[in-house]
Amino acid sequence: MPNKTIAKEKPEEKLVPVATPEACIDHDEEAYYIQVELPGVKKENVSLSMTEQSFCIQGTRENLVFAGCFILAHPVKEDEAKAKFENGLLNITVPLKQPLKGKKIPIE
Repeated sequence: MPNKTIAKEKPEEKLVPVATPEACIDHDEEAYYIQVELPGVKKENVSLSMTEQSFCIQGTRENLVFAGCFILAHPVKEDEAKAKFENGLLNITVPLKQPLKGKKIPIE
């Protein structure tokens, strides 16, 4: 009798859509203030990483993954960043490496 090989079916991979989260990024001369919307995501399913000029966020819920990386115009002290997640909003405050100082330019 010939040897028959039975192919095992692979479990179907569930494809989950990926969306870029809405983010509001503001700063003053001392720090960045960032708010990211992650509706329907639980705190334990949120991750945040930061370098001195960028940050990346991922938040996962059952039917959607939010993922995005954002570049900051001014270097920050990423080790001093503070983040709080509440009601689907991630609020991040991170101080600038050097305070921004403008120079007044006379207008003729």
